[in-house]
Amino acid sequence: MATRPAGVTIVAILAWLSGLLQIVGGILTLTGGGATATGWTQIIIGVITFVVSLGLFRGSNTARVLVTIVFVLNLGAAVWAMFVVPGAFWAALVAALFALIGLILLYTRAANEFFSR
Repeated sequence: MATRPAGVTIVAILAWLSGLLQIVGGILTLTGGGATATGWTQIIIGVITFVVSLGLFRGSNTARVLVTIVFVLNLGAAVWAMFVVPGAFWAALVAALFALIGLILLYTRAANEFFSR
């Protein structure tokens, strides 16, 4: 049985924290008089992100595929924003780097062994 690589653990922790923060943000939006649809959308996405992060911890290849899709979409959006959205170059560059690093960490040799068990 392959042990979980540190890179996968890092990505899973970041996804877990992201999901938690999305849930909290959604609750704050709802209780602060914000848009109801926005608050519920944040909560739903947060719960999905949270559940997927737990799948990464367990070695679920489905979770890895879902996170990969999200990272690829984030990477594409970040590259687009770098050249189209005024004043967003540096923030978009950082977002692109995080997505790229996440993709690399999920597809190292050790990660491949972990997810193929």
